[in-house]
Amino acid sequence: MIVAIDGPAAAGKGTLARRIALALGFVHLDTGALYRAVGLRVLRNGMDPSDAAAAHRAALALNPADLSDPALREERTATAASVVSAHSAVRAALLDFQRNFAENPPGGVPGAVIEGRDIGTVVCPNADIKLFIDADLSIRARRRHEELRSNGISVELAEVRAEMAARDDRDRNRADSPLRPAPDAHLLDTTDLDIDGVFAAAMKAIGGVAK
Repeated sequence: MIVAIDGPAAAGKGTLARRIALALGFVHLDTGALYRAVGLRVLRNGMDPSDAAAAHRAALALNPADLSDPALREERTATAASVVSAHSAVRAALLDFQRNFAENPPGGVPGAVIEGRDIGTVVCPNADIKLFIDADLSIRARRRHEELRSNGISVELAEVRAEMAARDDRDRNRADSPLRPAPDAHLLDTTDLDIDGVFAAAMKAIGGVAK
């Protein structure tokens, strides 16, 4: 069984994806980490994330150890990830990895929960259940700001909001695999919901499909 979860930054999809995977005994893949790792590699190589050739080389050189780098959570890495994810060659380089993970979950478990921005529309269009998680921009910016502060990163809320708005614009309007709900996705707005409420709604949708 494949559960595809899409949505913009700080909407709550990561927390939800991990909780669903734990509840169902599935494996979890944060595809955003793949793009963050590519973006981080580009930055460390002293290159510009908008350089499609440099980003493609970084994607081809990606290795599993890159996905556990603490610097993946830095805001500059998130911004670079949004830029490199707009390159068609980068998306193509990472597509096979994502699909193989979804269709052949490691460890022989019965399913996978895959989160990202084009899982239900491009990576796994035949996923058993598709969820699109969204929330008001101001709420998402506040969540990310609190996360950064808790990690000891000092940044102004206005700066976080501006960067998030710019990232939303890139993600929703890129030519290749733009962020949008799949036609058959269940839409969950987390603006006024806590994680328990979101989890309950998601499990209700998944339960309906499983039956």
